[in-house]
Amino acid sequence: MSKNFRTLMSWGVALATATAATVTIGATTGGPPNPLPTALQTRPTAGQGKEPQSDPRATERRQIATSVLDRDVKFTLIALRSQTDPLAASVHLQVFTFEEGAWRESDRAPVGEADAWFWFPLTGRHAVCEFSTAGTEPAPVAVSLLITPSIGCSPTENFRIENGRIIPA
Repeated sequence: MSKNFRTLMSWGVALATATAATVTIGATTGGPPNPLPTALQTRPTAGQGKEPQSDPRATERRQIATSVLDRDVKFTLIALRSQTDPLAASVHLQVFTFEEGAWRESDRAPVGEADAWFWFPLTGRHAVCEFSTAGTEPAPVAVSLLITPSIGCSPTENFRIENGRIIPA
């Protein structure tokens, strides 16, 4: 009885496998083709359609360094992720002055070219190679950032701050 049961089971498995293979092959090689659309299908484009257009996605920002001098001047490096390339970024140096109990931005300048930095090294550990500031007038600012771990740091970019305005040195 046991031998007959094994034989029947092996024939059942073989039959089920053959049936599944036949169905699969038949479905991929035969059968009716997909029906063609009867009417031209269109998608609404910008400015058309009933749905209002959403604002472009907000730019991702990260503060990567900051320095406060004499409690009335603050320097900040901000990384801005590119809208067109998720791996690229831009960097801005911002100067704030403390007026009437609040920090107010007095000027902003790019550090390097737009979208010339890599987002992940720039926002990771050890991203700032040099960020030095001084409280003298004009205030010197030096910035060097990590390009990639294998390439190393960028050349130092120098700025000076006169009356709250950034001037490339």
